[in-house]
Amino acid sequence: MWRRSSYSNQEGGNCVEMADRFPEAAVPVRDSKAPDGPALCFGMASWAAFIGALKGW
Repeated sequence: MWRRSSYSNQEGGNCVEMADRFPEAAVPVRDSKAPDGPALCFGMASWAAFIGALKGW
């Protein structure tokens, strides 16, 4: 199941979606404006470090 960033708006701006409960210990991320396009996959530790850095920004 894909979910959109809480910072995304309803006006079609820059939106990022991530997939929850991905079975391979990875976090897929995609552009919500291109749902059939490619997704980037990050390891759980890398994703957690990225989100932690964003929160501290």
